[in-house]
Amino acid sequence: MNCCDSTSMKINDPTANDKRVKPRKSYISRRSFLGKSLAVGAGTIGAGLLTGIRTAEARGGLTPGDAALLRFAAAAEILEADFWIQYNELGGVQDPEVPGGTGNPDYTDAIEVLDEDMPIYIHDNTDDEITHHQFLNAYLVSKGAAPVDLEPFRTLPGSTATGSSGILRLTNLTQLTVDTSWWTRYRDDSHNPDLDPNHVFPQAVPTLAVNQHTAIPRTDADTTDPNFLQAIANTAAFHFPTIEQGGNSLYPSMALRATHEEVLRILISIGPTETMHFQTWSDKAGNAPPLTAVDPVTGVSVTFPDLAVDDELLNKSLIMPEPCPFLDRSLPIVSIIRPTETRGVAMGVVRFLTDMGLFIGQSPAFFTLLNQLARAADHARHGRG
Repeated sequence: MNCCDSTSMKINDPTANDKRVKPRKSYISRRSFLGKSLAVGAGTIGAGLLTGIRTAEARGGLTPGDAALLRFAAAAEILEADFWIQYNELGGVQDPEVPGGTGNPDYTDAIEVLDEDMPIYIHDNTDDEITHHQFLNAYLVSKGAAPVDLEPFRTLPGSTATGSSGILRLTNLTQLTVDTSWWTRYRDDSHNPDLDPNHVFPQAVPTLAVNQHTAIPRTDADTTDPNFLQAIANTAAFHFPTIEQGGNSLYPSMALRATHEEVLRILISIGPTETMHFQTWSDKAGNAPPLTAVDPVTGVSVTFPDLAVDDELLNKSLIMPEPCPFLDRSLPIVSIIRPTETRGVAMGVVRFLTDMGLFIGQSPAFFTLLNQLARAADHARHGRG
């Protein structure tokens, strides 16, 4: 998320088509037991409720601005958990910690071409995002503030391929336009979007940034062509860090607007986990095998280039943030998260995710609510109620 610039139920016979399915590695959960699901007794937040909760928030110890920051973060994490659950159902580890789905062996094999531990990473990233929104909503309730409930907008059909739970979704992973300019932005030592808002950073995968691409098999038909299936897995591999680099910027940007120390602590404690996700996925994306494939349904072509190159803006091994200008060009360059400009950060996230195609098929009411939450978060100011 460049936040300031801007899914059926039947399991295939594993012996079908004489395919040999390799045994999956055993997986030990990071948590030994699954706690009870969080139940928050609050309805959808509308315009009237957003303005009517200020008194309750003041009594609970949150300024309206701090509550707005946490609500927007909770909404973003709910949406993030929704699409990560889709990825986990098809290509991750299925267990009680991240329930739903039974796995798609063909898609999982394609994902594992990038790294054999990809299913574990997908599972753990999914688990993280679930705990983020559960914690944020519970904290809001503990302070007498309204939480976020997006369940009324769970209306989008997802994948019907083997492994999917077939439930309705909040997000759409089948029509993505993926901006991979973050790849070169973090390798550029001369430009920072906070100081150079008009600079155009080159795309790592230019064809992903145009047209619409699926990051999951839509049906079992998408798993029959190994080359196209690998293109789907490659698309997912670049979508993962594209999303996580957004959270990487969102949390420090919002933290600068927080008033209460505890709210600041929450934002700067969750934010670095998004950075850890970004670092992991940016490394794995570089392992995507070079290929060209044509979507048999849409006719859209995608080409994944070989990123084992000498060009420092594209070299897949240079995954550490290159130092760049920060605050003022008279100061030395420094390795930082970028961007972290706070103005319009939440609305920037909404535009970024919308432009990506993540919400294709959502209702006008969904966009109305999301924009209300973003405007309220952008209105927050440090030291102001």
